[in-house]
Amino acid sequence: MPTKSSFPDVEIPNLDLWAFMFNQKKDFPDDQVIYRSLDSQRHYTWKGVRDAATAFGEGLVNLWDWEKGDILAIYAPNDIDFGPLVYGVFFAGGIVSPANPGYSPDELSFQLKNAGAKALATTKAFLPAAKKAAEQSGIPIDRIILIGEERDDSSNTKHWSNIRNVSRASRYRRRKLDAEKDLAFLVYSSGTTGLPKGVMLSHRNVVADLCLIRGSVGHYYDGKKDKILGVLPFFHIYGLTGLVHQSLHRGLEMVVMPAFDMKTFLESVQRHKITFIYVAPPVIVRLARDKMVDGYDLSTVRMITCGAAPLTQELVDSVHSRLNIKINQAYGLSETSPMTHTQPWDEWYSSVGSVGKMFPNMTAKYVDAEGNELPSNQPGELWLAGPNVFGGYWKNQKATDESIVHADGLRYFKTGDVGYQDAEHNFFITDRVKELIKYKGFQVAPAELEGKLMDHPAINDVCVISVYDKNQETEVPRAYVVAADKGKAGDDLAKEIVDWMNGKVANHKRLRGGVKFLEEIPKSASGKILRRVLKDKVKQEEGGEGKAKL
Repeated sequence: MPTKSSFPDVEIPNLDLWAFMFNQKKDFPDDQVIYRSLDSQRHYTWKGVRDAATAFGEGLVNLWDWEKGDILAIYAPNDIDFGPLVYGVFFAGGIVSPANPGYSPDELSFQLKNAGAKALATTKAFLPAAKKAAEQSGIPIDRIILIGEERDDSSNTKHWSNIRNVSRASRYRRRKLDAEKDLAFLVYSSGTTGLPKGVMLSHRNVVADLCLIRGSVGHYYDGKKDKILGVLPFFHIYGLTGLVHQSLHRGLEMVVMPAFDMKTFLESVQRHKITFIYVAPPVIVRLARDKMVDGYDLSTVRMITCGAAPLTQELVDSVHSRLNIKINQAYGLSETSPMTHTQPWDEWYSSVGSVGKMFPNMTAKYVDAEGNELPSNQPGELWLAGPNVFGGYWKNQKATDESIVHADGLRYFKTGDVGYQDAEHNFFITDRVKELIKYKGFQVAPAELEGKLMDHPAINDVCVISVYDKNQETEVPRAYVVAADKGKAGDDLAKEIVDWMNGKVANHKRLRGGVKFLEEIPKSASGKILRRVLKDKVKQEEGGEGKAKL
């Protein structure tokens, strides 16, 4: 039988995100600080977020003739303006599509064109790349706006706060939204084809996930005693839900970090007396090993939640013995809004290695290759059903049909992740069905990198796989190359290829696993690359250190 959550079900109101945040009773005051800038006095209270979002939403309708369903893309690092901007789009009935600020103009342009974005928000530092991508995508220059503290006095690019309705005589009502049907976000997740796929998340999907979080681990923290550090990137659904939305929902003050830097991270925890942090595994590695940590007081931290990859017992023990900080683990996917599992705070140590218990209102089962359900402690692919499961992939019915299964009267999402659950309902993720590489929580599609590498004149054939970097506790991409001139296959050419590739892709897609040369790429009779052959080769050559892990 499919597994139901061990948490009791919670009520999920039939509200869009705006109404969920601003039209319900709350247990904190209007002047509660929600978003605070790391290095200045800029901040937003709950009321400040609502007022700024209303002004921007009215401006979109008044000045830009914004239509319901229009899409605004955000190409920016973390900033306190992110939340008010998002909710201003919701006020006007629009959809938000966040993009990785590490994208090149070509990569950003693909997302803008695929989404059909009507406008683009960025910061002054990222404006040159944003303009190039907008031009390639057909977005008018006057539909690029800036967020953040810096203005652009050298051009006509307006700051987002200037897009507002200034006429008191003409007020605009908030657009009505159908929480079940209307999209809140179009987030992009790399697919095995190499091209990112737009994940369609409705207002109900995200509202549901916020309710499920509160109904599980959410009772361990609140705004009266906790302060959260906004270090996860807001362009990723993990940061959007866990930080941008949850802070507004729960009245949590979030101190916003534009980007991760270890010294700044430590200073921020100490200065702001941070109590709760979401991170990815590389931060845990640094807390365990970096000598810099000894110079800071981190005693206010009550819990660190780590997602993206399971942690080892050794790593959890190292941080706890050094800093007396507890670490629990969580799991989720873009397609599930994203969080679906976490370790309860009072069970953080009893199930190390697991991703914890499944959230309320959810159903799961592990299945074999034929779709047969498997019993406890037997590994299979994880299927999930619940109100936080996405509607499908944008303009990609084939991918949607391949990922959704209707069974047991439920609509399951096939996660592509392999694992099992134990008798105590702890879930474990052990491998992946998919070919995606996960570098520090970011998804990297091998086929995308292979397509770019084949443009290099010195490469005749190529295969990209994941190898495990023990020092960083993460997977990294490695390219196996058949050189056009085999006499030149060596360290100099390998470095040339790596450097060349660095200029073609976002930071997280770089070939940190290096380049190796082969006589030929192992393929099936139909021409499909046999990645497992190379992964087994790495495992043998590197004594297991090259084995891909989740």
